[in-house]
Amino acid sequence: MASAQFALVRSSHPLDTIEQLASLQEWTFDRSADDEINITVEGTWAAYHVSFNWREDLEGLHVACAFDFKVPPARRPEIYRLVAIINEQLWLGHFDIWAQEGVLMFRNCLLLAGGAEANAAQCESLLQFAVEACERYFPAIQFVIWAGKSAEAAVESALFETVGHA
Repeated sequence: MASAQFALVRSSHPLDTIEQLASLQEWTFDRSADDEINITVEGTWAAYHVSFNWREDLEGLHVACAFDFKVPPARRPEIYRLVAIINEQLWLGHFDIWAQEGVLMFRNCLLLAGGAEANAAQCESLLQFAVEACERYFPAIQFVIWAGKSAEAAVESALFETVGHA
């Protein structure tokens, strides 16, 4: 498939929008490079390390929301099973584990091909969805890592929905 090559001029860098969002929310952040920003977001269960990266060649804004722990080698096979079960339920993004470091994270991307601009609502949604996915599945992940449960039992225990009012 041939692609058209043409010069794009963006009115702003996509990470500038992320930086403004982090400032408005008073989150701790670090713009470590022109194409990378790291933010710490407090959730209910944990503080999440959120990294946004811009790839000009792909015209993609990538978000990775990492947990503040490493998966012990003995629990990695069950975490891989859990990640597969969770990913089947997700419509956007996915969970991943870096095998070398044992770091578990949620990843997603916003493609801005053709010179599209990232607006504040898109960036906020990308960040919000990443943190909400981590928050939703945090208990199941903890059940597998620290309680030694199977992936299926962890999902069943952590994701039950209550019906009605008490």
